[in-house]
Amino acid sequence: MLTQLRADFPDVTISKIRFLESEGLVRPQRTAAGYRQFSLVDVERLRYVLAAQRDQYLPLRVIKEQLDAIDQGEHAGPAGQRGPESPRRLAGVVGGISAPTGPARPEDFAVADTVRMTQEEVLSAAAIDRDVLAELERFGLIRPGPAGFYDTDAVLVARTAQAMTEFGLEPRHLRAFRASADREVGLLAQIVTPMSRQRDPDARARADEVARELAVLSVRLHALLVKTGLRDFIGN
Repeated sequence: MLTQLRADFPDVTISKIRFLESEGLVRPQRTAAGYRQFSLVDVERLRYVLAAQRDQYLPLRVIKEQLDAIDQGEHAGPAGQRGPESPRRLAGVVGGISAPTGPARPEDFAVADTVRMTQEEVLSAAAIDRDVLAELERFGLIRPGPAGFYDTDAVLVARTAQAMTEFGLEPRHLRAFRASADREVGLLAQIVTPMSRQRDPDARARADEVARELAVLSVRLHALLVKTGLRDFIGN
């Protein structure tokens, strides 16, 4: 089943499928021994859900409503239809590291294998000097790990901060972004942490999925608030 899906959805995992099952989006049969048996219909339902999340960024509640409508023979709208392809990631890659652009997706917040980078590697990949990196660390925008190594996100943060300095902003001005992000993370953690501590064996996967969906919504809300705030400011 995973092999069938991964051709189009390479990030799909067993945990993801179990989470979708727990949310009632797919209902595979069980063998006498308790093993799941996914039919062709189940696989197509999963394709519908994954495509709706990836291409239209729909929340699971809306996707479930559309699937229920399909089950009842009603027209469910275009969620499962693939429209024209649109780029979601920056095409240019500098130093082998690319930054996500366009609307955020849950996959963008998945915990990937950590790449440990030395300070020299970060300075080279981000094209910044030691003084800039020191300032970014001083104001909490970049935080090396306990062993002093960095990850690829540190490079992306450094590049973004460096680009903002071209408009007259300095690292000390950007600490407001760090404070805002920490507050958002703290708020989301209040929702996700109790879920991850449940005794259900799938609790961690469910908490991870919810955390990623909430992260997408928080980024979208933040962007909209900045957009409306700038519009009101410029309009005045």
